Amino acid sequence: MQPFVLPDFYMPYPARLNPNLETARVHTREWSSQMGIIDPPPDDPNYPDIWTEEDLDNHDYGLLCAYTHPDCPSDELNLITDWYVWVFYFDDHFLEIFKRTKDVAGGKAYLDRLPLFMPLDPTDEMPEPTNPVEKGLADLWTRSVWSKTLGWRIRFRANTESLLEESTWELLNITESRVANPIEYIELRRKVGGAPWSANLVEHANYVEVPSRVAATRPMQVLRDTFADGVHLRNDLFSYERETQNEGEMANMVLVFERFFGLGTQEAADLTNDVLTSRLQQFEHTALTEVPTMFVEFAIVPPEQVAVALYVKGLQDWQSGGHEWHLRSSRYMNEGALDNENWAPPGGPAGLGASVARLRLTPGRVGAKRYRNHSYVPYRMVGPTALPDFYLPYGLELNPNLETARANGKAWAREMGMLEQLPGGFRIWDDHKYDAADVALCGAGINPYGDSDDLDLTTDWLIWGTYADDFFPTIYGRTRDLIGAKVYNARLLGFMPVDGTLPATVPTNPCERGLLDVWARTAAPLSVDDRIAFRGAIANMTASWVWELANQIENRIPDPVDYVEMRRKTFGADLTMSLARLRTGSLVPPEIYRTRPMRQLDNCTADYGMLTNDVFSYQKEIEFEGEIHNMILVVQQFLDCDKEQGVAIVNHLMTARMEQFERLVAVELPALFDDFNLDEEVRTVLDAYVHGLQLYMAGVMNWHQQVMRYTEPELRLDRMSGVELTRPSGMGVSAAQIAALYRDVSPTAIPASAMAGS
Repeated sequence: MQPFVLPDFYMPYPARLNPNLETARVHTREWSSQMGIIDPPPDDPNYPDIWTEEDLDNHDYGLLCAYTHPDCPSDELNLITDWYVWVFYFDDHFLEIFKRTKDVAGGKAYLDRLPLFMPLDPTDEMPEPTNPVEKGLADLWTRSVWSKTLGWRIRFRANTESLLEESTWELLNITESRVANPIEYIELRRKVGGAPWSANLVEHANYVEVPSRVAATRPMQVLRDTFADGVHLRNDLFSYERETQNEGEMANMVLVFERFFGLGTQEAADLTNDVLTSRLQQFEHTALTEVPTMFVEFAIVPPEQVAVALYVKGLQDWQSGGHEWHLRSSRYMNEGALDNENWAPPGGPAGLGASVARLRLTPGRVGAKRYRNHSYVPYRMVGPTALPDFYLPYGLELNPNLETARANGKAWAREMGMLEQLPGGFRIWDDHKYDAADVALCGAGINPYGDSDDLDLTTDWLIWGTYADDFFPTIYGRTRDLIGAKVYNARLLGFMPVDGTLPATVPTNPCERGLLDVWARTAAPLSVDDRIAFRGAIANMTASWVWELANQIENRIPDPVDYVEMRRKTFGADLTMSLARLRTGSLVPPEIYRTRPMRQLDNCTADYGMLTNDVFSYQKEIEFEGEIHNMILVVQQFLDCDKEQGVAIVNHLMTARMEQFERLVAVELPALFDDFNLDEEVRTVLDAYVHGLQLYMAGVMNWHQQVMRYTEPELRLDRMSGVELTRPSGMGVSAAQIAALYRDVSPTAIPASAMAGS
């Protein structure tokens, strides 16, 4: 018997079948034989007998590609089908040769050779292939990439390498019998599952390319990520039986939820389907609300708009077509699934158009939970939060210059105007509110070894980030002024020049003055590359506040995955960790920080810090501010649980991320040092960087435990004092506020990038 009943899948797009299906089936069978994927040469150990021709026919990758690419011509469908035969064969080949034998070293050596068959320059020579995977990749690369731009080739190669390299993550988990936590799993499944790679092939099959200037924007990134999550979570449901019972696989979301929540298999499968539905709805929301705005902000011309539209349509086709293929392929658990899909009411209509009557309109199929996310009533009375027992194995250290930093930080905040009333009648902070936040205490915890000047700089950045985070919703959140917020956010880039010149933009308020001052003091000794990277971290944080405002306007509680990934930015963790990276200087090669273990260390640290903040700030945000961006609330809404259960689940996530951090430090970091053959000096610097991350988590926790900012008496005092009532009100209020903020500023002082939304 199957381990669970397949759930009611949400699938809003109809599947269509490419008429060139049979041609693709015949072609790919011949190609597979030529590559040695089937009919391997006898007595050659490099060509193992992984698949028979019958296996290939039963898997029916021609049907997969005919469903997922219904409109491409015959030659293109043949090429795409060959790519999918290759990638599925690679997966099974790696399983048999390295996963089953737990040969980590052999697997790494095997994977290290594959990028040699993906040159970016057509004049570069490839080595001689030694197995079907290498031979197939060399053939496909030559047939595919030279008709595309260099930008596309770089993206496709990077996604192919991720697909290959992250197989070591799966192999390590199998070796250790380890199941990932949910946040880790979603992030790394995208890479090892290959859906971003599939998204590149959608561009190829539709003869389009996403314009390079928007390829890295949030809307396009979210479309890729939600597409990937939809593909992979669907696959996890259909492949659970084969992976867990036959392959010993640990990378499956159903298994992740079984272990993390202690659920039965059916409950875990249903929860996986809920996440799948939420990700598909996030895709739709992004395509319909964020992509059109992106067209305007980046002046995307009609031909480029058509390219993006065809790309989005191609991703939709893949989702619906992939679902149909999973219902039919012998590779997966799908007994009775087609009968369920083709259900018809007794005595129902037949003939042309009757398929509409056969739709099972269950809550799952229509995605009914979507509407609940927009029905939240803010300012609920929730009361103080009973704090859980946090797992934090690292001790606190405080900088001895704390008292000096407190005094200097307050003087700096006053000098920037942060403690004064703003034009338009608003007061963000006064002396008491500044003291209640005690931002210098946080700085002393996350930078315990810096001298007085260094701690002052850290503290000023934290003061600026905390003030700006309060400033933004006060000015724009109360009036739901999204356009004003985007223009203002774009202005902030003008205060962070990377070429060392003075900014042309004139600061008009404390937030801008503070950024201009603290940026100049930080950027002066940095290289241009370091300035660009640090500026990007700050820009990501400020842009994420616009995302929060958009959700507030729509009264939309975020999708859980989107929330976690954006909350890292809104919390500003990347800003403080970027400061830590800058202290390591140029001794550490930049590619080290881009490796999976180092990225995961940063993400675990950021997640622990931002979830800490969500627990402590829950009453402040939910009851006193009408906020919807809090992980406890997101969990409550998604899992339909109460506050106490939400707190327990968030604390469980914090513990899981901390345990992952510990494992990365103990197991994967030493292996990384050896893989890159790092010398002792670099290892010492990286050890110090990791120690800094540990101090960061301890310092953030201590700050939340000590300050008055999140306590109920302080919140009630803040409510009684309120925002000064001399501000304008009524129709047109947002225009008056913007005019006050930009008083005496000429139009030429606003950078062109602000109007372009860059």
